[in-house]
Amino acid sequence: MSASAPDSAPARPLSLGVIFLTLYIDLIGFSIIFPLVPDILAHYLAVEGHMGLLGWLLHQTAQVAAWFDKDANFAAVLFGGVLSSIYSLLQFVFAPFWGAVSDRRGRRPVLLLSVAGTAVSYLLWALSGSFWLFVAARMLGGLFGGNISVATAAVADVTTREERSRAMGLVGAAFGLGLVTGPVIGALTASIDLTTSFPSLARFGLNPFSTPALIALAMSLINLVWIRAKFRETLDPNHRNEEAAVRLRNPLAAALGLSDSAVRRINLVAFTFALAFCAMEFSLTFLGAERFGYTARQNGMLIGFLGFCSIITQGFIVRRLLKKVAETHVLRLGLISATIGLILVGSAHGPPMLYGGLAVLALGSGLVNPATSGLISLYTSNREQGRALGIFRSLGSLARAITPVLAGILFWFLGGGYVFYAGAGLALVALVFASRLPQPNR
Repeated sequence: MSASAPDSAPARPLSLGVIFLTLYIDLIGFSIIFPLVPDILAHYLAVEGHMGLLGWLLHQTAQVAAWFDKDANFAAVLFGGVLSSIYSLLQFVFAPFWGAVSDRRGRRPVLLLSVAGTAVSYLLWALSGSFWLFVAARMLGGLFGGNISVATAAVADVTTREERSRAMGLVGAAFGLGLVTGPVIGALTASIDLTTSFPSLARFGLNPFSTPALIALAMSLINLVWIRAKFRETLDPNHRNEEAAVRLRNPLAAALGLSDSAVRRINLVAFTFALAFCAMEFSLTFLGAERFGYTARQNGMLIGFLGFCSIITQGFIVRRLLKKVAETHVLRLGLISATIGLILVGSAHGPPMLYGGLAVLALGSGLVNPATSGLISLYTSNREQGRALGIFRSLGSLARAITPVLAGILFWFLGGGYVFYAGAGLALVALVFASRLPQPNR
């Protein structure tokens, strides 16, 4: 792999629209659970009390809260952070594995397998009459959560080097649109309890949150049919890596062991920025509730605004900007914008400044994400797109795994503003790392 050695990428018959819809449908199902986690935990606590796996986990987080001399609210936030980390940790481990398999076997069969596994995880969630089954469902979903990195590799397969980074903006737009649509569906269907209308279903494990789970299952099945019918293989047989290692490896060791220094550096930039952005995502609703007294509905509007701005940036602005400006310059501009946005949000004392800061932050992240994924792809040979993008996505999952706990502790000890100031500091560190990136040949 070399930043100075371009690969030719012949055009493929599969359209970017097919990949976009594949990602969009997948992300709707993935994000349906986002607004439900606190109520799901309350449900299992009411059903199981302090017994079994749930009781043990609650006891551990309560002990940590007592050690920090904090109340039960801190324990609840810490517990929610630990639970949300399970999924991300498994994605961290398995995303490079699925990416390497797709480099060897092709994108389409791996997508079909990973989406089918995700569908099974949603079915298990729908039938989770006990907490340990719910945890098992989340773990299974994390294990099969490699479809995003594989679909991103397919984008690299079907685009030329000149189009690569602009096309990655479509991936970001699918992310933004899916992460807006999914939580809305989850919130609207959370009140539909099938066990109230059909009490006999409870013996099969159905619970008050089975309706969102069944909708997520339906989205995965639709995606499975869509991929089977419309997703033609994108990886040219000449670019398949028959020697690709398809065993599980430590993703951190794999990232550090990459032979190209430019790939290692852009991964470091992306991971550092992901720490900042994930800390913001975790803390934003707490900041809204604490500083402005926002209800769940108002916080939902806040998150929806952030997602809408991201869609506009990644779906339209960045695609036009990358026609005229090099990826490395777009990346630096995005990191500067994100730093300013994080400071504005952390300092906001009224809704106009809060929403304005989020708009600037969304602009920054909307520039950073396509630029980093585009640079990863351009620095990497065609034979290793799946593995390289899998490692890249896995580092993002690692950031999502560790920031909920760290951001929660910082929020409770120093206040919400400091989480955003720390995020701004991390974005500046990422900017320093990005200053020495070479511009890849197109």
